[in-house]
Amino acid sequence: MEPKAHTQQESSTPFSTETAEDLAFKLNAAVRSHNMDDVLELLEKGADVNSKAEYGWTPLQSAVQDNNEDLVRLLLDKGACPHARKDNGGTALTEAAMVGNVNILELLLSHGLNINDHDDNGFTAFMEAACYGNEEALRFLFSRGANVNLRREVNEEKAKLLKGGETALMDACKKGHFSVVKTLVQEMGADVNICDNKDRNALIHALKEGCAKSAVSIGQFLLDHGADVKSKDECGKSALILAVEMRSADLVETLLKKGEIDIDDAGEEGNTALMVAVEKNDYEIVKLLCEKGARTDVGNLIEVANRNRAHETARLLRRHNARFVPGALQDWEPSSKRWRDQLKNLYRTYRPMVGKLKTFQYIKHRILNTSQGGIYLGLHGGTEVAVRIRRSMEGDEEKKFFEDCGSCKHLLKLFQSEKHKDDLYLCFPLWEKSLEEHLQEPAEQMDYKDTLRMIFQAVGELHSLGFAHQDLHPRNFFIDLDGKIYLADFDNRRKLIEGQKELVNSDLKALGRLVLYVLTGGRKPLEQVSKEDLACDPLDYEEALDLVKSLDCHDERGLEGLSNHPYFWNKQRRLDFLKTIWNTIKILPDGKDAFQAPNAAEHFPYPQWTTKIDKCVLSAMKNPPKAKPIHYSNSVIDLLRFIRNLDEHANKKISKVTGDHAEYFLKLFPALTTYVYNSLRRHPRYRHLMESQGCVC
Repeated sequence: MEPKAHTQQESSTPFSTETAEDLAFKLNAAVRSHNMDDVLELLEKGADVNSKAEYGWTPLQSAVQDNNEDLVRLLLDKGACPHARKDNGGTALTEAAMVGNVNILELLLSHGLNINDHDDNGFTAFMEAACYGNEEALRFLFSRGANVNLRREVNEEKAKLLKGGETALMDACKKGHFSVVKTLVQEMGADVNICDNKDRNALIHALKEGCAKSAVSIGQFLLDHGADVKSKDECGKSALILAVEMRSADLVETLLKKGEIDIDDAGEEGNTALMVAVEKNDYEIVKLLCEKGARTDVGNLIEVANRNRAHETARLLRRHNARFVPGALQDWEPSSKRWRDQLKNLYRTYRPMVGKLKTFQYIKHRILNTSQGGIYLGLHGGTEVAVRIRRSMEGDEEKKFFEDCGSCKHLLKLFQSEKHKDDLYLCFPLWEKSLEEHLQEPAEQMDYKDTLRMIFQAVGELHSLGFAHQDLHPRNFFIDLDGKIYLADFDNRRKLIEGQKELVNSDLKALGRLVLYVLTGGRKPLEQVSKEDLACDPLDYEEALDLVKSLDCHDERGLEGLSNHPYFWNKQRRLDFLKTIWNTIKILPDGKDAFQAPNAAEHFPYPQWTTKIDKCVLSAMKNPPKAKPIHYSNSVIDLLRFIRNLDEHANKKISKVTGDHAEYFLKLFPALTTYVYNSLRRHPRYRHLMESQGCVC
């Protein structure tokens, strides 16, 4: 028998001559075609089992997507990497969760995959199983330790755009998988009130994106399990407004039975639930809302009903006093530059009033996020305010604390408060930015000394009220339009001191780090800044470094004493201090002992100080006109004497060389002030000299 002839295709391109890229392409094609024989042959010919096709897909990921268990096992046996990622960061595990094949999930996990690993958009395998309604896979992943309440992690850029933060429960709600929702909540303990980065909870996701039939069932279920009805979507629409948009009278009725619901709440366009119901021409819901007391004096309700030819609805509205059509508001310009646009929007938009307060509790009007909830913009009697909303019991305690701050100059104080049902609205003077934000703006110049003076005073005022702050972070200091700084504690980290000195010491240590952060212009995060990063005016460097060291070691002077540290003195006061010390010490017996070890702060930093002085200046001072020559030794006492004499008896010739005397000496001897200051305050016999200078020792 003659041998079989080769076909043209076989002879034209021998298999063995194909490139690695060709083999990889064919391997991925064979996997997607479920051709086990070709896969084996290609692998034997050297095809890379971890080669990537378009969008970064590996053969293993393709096999998982096709739900081919046998092929998955084969590829793993041949060295396929289960950790490989597609271009979007997805792995074979997240693909298996979408498919819902428990056997494949188990096989992949046996190769050491992290069950809570996520792709670049923050999706974990558990989230994907919930999203695709794969309940069996969901139960399996949960049994293996998947975190049911994990929020979607995204990078910083996406987080700034308020993307991410969703949970598996939200995914199931969005897709309308009611049975998965019940499993997550009832069996796995999913938190129904976690919010994503747009402040939306699971209820909002169900009503906003779910299909109408399942959304109603899911919404009812979530409400029965404690879902917060005050959550809003990214347009400020409440659950009630979304239910009206879905035209679900049953869900609207259920929501209205919740005592916390505000029937007159409105979205960012100023539309209440009743306005939406009238616009959608839903007579049943309009009737329900009117009977429950919805306001009929906002919006052109009658006009909209007439436009819809809904005469019965118009008659219903008139029976409930729908007559008033609001006129256009006068133009108004807020004082705040930072919050101008949001405040103008708040001013123009209808909002139900809380006493004299107009506010909008949704993400676009949130100016600060804290562990205790958000802080929102508000207008109280026309005054621009920052609003914190608390439950009455917690709010009453917080209100009392802020009222106690009323006489303090640099603690954030309460402006007004309003109460509505079980909520207390605490209103504070509106700030422009936090200290952290301010330091990130290089174009703006800041008086660092004045800033630190206000910070020290704020901490001192809090201590005087009997509290240690315990969270002295630049985000907790706020700056108003006039540049005044206030300290706040919205996270309620403060603790009663009550004789616990370690709490005060902890604040002082944190204050030292904050000083470094301010003086380095916030170039590094607070937690990373160190003394090596200190960058300030060279004339202040030694004093600043000494101030930080004093705070760090819980100096016995305490905050009051350190508030008058030489760092806060201007250059003229430092010069006057050195002159006064010489004038005082020269008439004291044994005055030179003030700078003798062991009482001196450290070794005198300028043991050859005479060599630093301009020769012509030194010569002129040694040989004053019409007076005996003066000998100056290299001791600290004679340096103080020289400084005093030059400033008191300098002539034009000397001043031409030295210029400003204070600056001249500070540049030559930058560590002298702190040396003299620390030497005297530590000396048992001479520390009274410091007290006479107004220093607390």
